[in-house]
Amino acid sequence: MRIAFLIDPPESFKIYKDSTYAMMVEAAGRGHELHALQQENLAWRSGSVSAATQRLHLTGDADAWFRLDAAQTIALKDFDAVLMRKDPPFDMEYVYSTYLLELAQDQGARVFNDPRAIRDCNEKMTIARFPRFTAPTLVTRDLELIRGFLAEHADIILKPLDGMGGTSVFRVHEKDPNLNVIIETVTHYGRRTIMAQRYIPAIVDGDKRILLIGGKPVPHALARIPKPGETRGNLAAGGTGVARPLSLRDREIAETLAPQLNARGLLLVGLDVIGDYLTEVNVTSPTCFQEITEQTGFNVAGMMIDAVERAVERR
Repeated sequence: MRIAFLIDPPESFKIYKDSTYAMMVEAAGRGHELHALQQENLAWRSGSVSAATQRLHLTGDADAWFRLDAAQTIALKDFDAVLMRKDPPFDMEYVYSTYLLELAQDQGARVFNDPRAIRDCNEKMTIARFPRFTAPTLVTRDLELIRGFLAEHADIILKPLDGMGGTSVFRVHEKDPNLNVIIETVTHYGRRTIMAQRYIPAIVDGDKRILLIGGKPVPHALARIPKPGETRGNLAAGGTGVARPLSLRDREIAETLAPQLNARGLLLVGLDVIGDYLTEVNVTSPTCFQEITEQTGFNVAGMMIDAVERAVERR
């Protein structure tokens, strides 16, 4: 197969932990041809979506891990698969990319994850489709509603709907002396909609990343344990990743959501679960492949490329 990866600049990769890199290694090991492109390389012209792509070769050198051939303009429909692996922020340029990728799908391109599903499934808001698995949650930009939610639950988390890696996530208490300024800052004085969730004490045991691939859960989660004095377990915020088998509750959540999300065209999803509660549904560029594989021996990238190969064969 020829596989195009829509990615951030490859020189920015931290290959010791990057999940896209793990996919590339697995795909190349099976003889698949790798190509790389970035958002700015996408174009629609004369009724076709194409991109200035470069064939990517893995060198095996940790310091200079890739080599790129000269750019060629190729219609996306001419690839066997296009993997959307651009990290957030989910800004308007990201949205425009999903429009172009959706047009490419109409022309026969095989894009994973489905660009419309990426657009429709906000990583914070999608938990609202599965309320039986969530802690008490409020989505609003109304400052008084947020204060009322805090009065009801006393200890809550506030976070923007478009963040990643734990950015701009606050834990607040009812008597926090900085309460008003925190609410004003997160909501931009009531101009930005945010999510408030009741604080879940089980965060001390880790914010679990559960991967769903091709409608099935990976059998191990990565519990991202906050560093001392920190509320966020995100690895980007200094959390420590510990792989664990899925609990019964983890399996209940994963096996309920997996087929529904896969049916929407979401081949790869990363669920965030704290204790017994679903807190996020990550669909843009879920990670934690390498950490789970290194600690358990389960080949997550192999499961992913298996799923891509099956999806391509079915079309």
